[in-house]
Amino acid sequence: MSVDALIAAVRAALAGAADPARAPAMQAYMKSAMPYYGVALPDLRRACRPVFADHPLSTAADFDDAVRRLFTEARHREERYAALALARERRYRMYQTPARVPLYADLVVAGAWWDTVDELASNLIGPILLAHLSEVRPIVREWINSPDVWLRRTSIIVQLTFRDDTDLDLLTEAVDANAGDTDFFIRKAIGWALRQYARTDPDWVRGFVDGRERTLSGLSKREARKHLNASA
Repeated sequence: MSVDALIAAVRAALAGAADPARAPAMQAYMKSAMPYYGVALPDLRRACRPVFADHPLSTAADFDDAVRRLFTEARHREERYAALALARERRYRMYQTPARVPLYADLVVAGAWWDTVDELASNLIGPILLAHLSEVRPIVREWINSPDVWLRRTSIIVQLTFRDDTDLDLLTEAVDANAGDTDFFIRKAIGWALRQYARTDPDWVRGFVDGRERTLSGLSKREARKHLNASA
């Protein structure tokens, strides 16, 4: 099956599941210049599942091409979500290696909004980092000071699911390097990453935030401390 056929089939499936009455509100909520079909994520996954099964990709090159094109050539925003669903398909788990990180980084930059960046960071790049720390850590460290705000956000939230496996040195470096940034999405990311790790080690987060009272933004501190009182 060709990549072209897969992309055409995904678009047809999404068009068939479209709800034009819902689309404008979805577009407005996401502040998206790109239109929506009006397909909620559970319905999108149901629509794409048989398409992915009927159009298998036999090589890593085809996988990369399909994910990249479905995302970057999207005509409706749900096609980007479909690209990420394709990337997370179990049948392509063998491709989730450091070789995919440049592709996912490109999509972070191309997506440039939280709806796709957060999925890429925590559910695609994150697991690769965890499984291949020595290879991927240096790449994530480069993103910490990137001129691209979304790569910096990725460096902060990439470990959201790591729990006891969190690399605290990497988290600390990412937070400290970006603590003074005035961008809302960076400040929110710092608070989110710390709040998530507080589920594993609230005392560490409490001490970390207390020690940076003057450098962390109010938003970051509020988010980080959101559940700390309950765990005291």
